[in-house]
Amino acid sequence: MAAVAAIIAIYIGSVAGYFWIDSAAHTLEPRSLDAGTETVVLLDLTAIHPTDNRVDVEVVVIPQREFLDPDFGTLNTDMVVRLCPCTEFGELVFPTGQAPKVAKTALLANGDADRWPFDTYTTKTIGADVYVGSGQSRRWVPARVEVSGSLYGWDIRSDRAGPVTHSGGADDSATITFTRARGPLALIFGICLVLLTLPAMALFAAIEMLVGRKKFQPPFATWFAAMLFAVVPIRNVLPGNPPAGSWIDEALVLWVLIALVAAMVIYLVTWARRSD
Repeated sequence: MAAVAAIIAIYIGSVAGYFWIDSAAHTLEPRSLDAGTETVVLLDLTAIHPTDNRVDVEVVVIPQREFLDPDFGTLNTDMVVRLCPCTEFGELVFPTGQAPKVAKTALLANGDADRWPFDTYTTKTIGADVYVGSGQSRRWVPARVEVSGSLYGWDIRSDRAGPVTHSGGADDSATITFTRARGPLALIFGICLVLLTLPAMALFAAIEMLVGRKKFQPPFATWFAAMLFAVVPIRNVLPGNPPAGSWIDEALVLWVLIALVAAMVIYLVTWARRSD
C-alpha cells in the first residue's frame, strides 16, 4: 500500500511540476496599440520553422486617425508598408477605401537547429517604413512596430533596438528572440532517461543469462526485438522535432541502438550455448 501511495505521489508531483515549469513561458503582449499620432505595425507571431530559420507572422496595420474615414473606418489614402529587413514580399499595399486587412509574411531568424534543444533564434532588428498617398504626393509617416503572440514550446522576448528604418527611433523597432521553454526541456530530459534505460535493462538481462546467474529464457527474443524497434518511435516524439542527424542522434540514439544490438548478440550467444 505504501508503494502504491508513493507511486501516486511521484506521478502527481511530476505532473504538477511540469505545469508549474511550463507556466513560466513568455507570451508577448504589445505595449500599446494606440495609433493616435503614429501608425502602429503589429507583428503577430504564428509559427517558427527552426530548420529553415523562418518565422511566420501576420502583419496588422493600425493607421493613425487622420488616415481613416471617421464614418466607415476605411483608409482615406493609399498606404504602403515596407518591413525591414526585407521579407518575401517587397511591399504590403493597402488601397484607399478599404479597411487594412491582415497580410502574411515571414521573417528571418538566425539560429542553429543542430543545437536542439538548446537552440536559440534571433531576428535582426525589425522596423517598418510607412508611406501614404500615391505618385508625386507619396510621403513617409512615423510608424511604430509592436510584436505579439505565443508559440507552443517557446519563450519569446522582444527587445527594443534601432534605428533601422527611415523612422530611426529606438522605440520604433524591435528584435525578437526565441528560446525553448522549460516545460518541453523537462519532457526531453525524461524521454532521454527512457532511452538510456532500455539498453541498460537489455544488457543486464543478457549478461545475467550468459554467465549463468539466471536461467535462459527463449521468450526474451521478442522482448529484445521490441525494445530495438521502439527506439526510433520514442526518438520521434521528442518535443521540437530535432533534425535528423543532430547531436542527439550521434550522442544518444545511435549508442542506444548499438547497446541493444550488443545485448541481442549476447543473448544469441547464450542461446547457441544452451539451446540443446
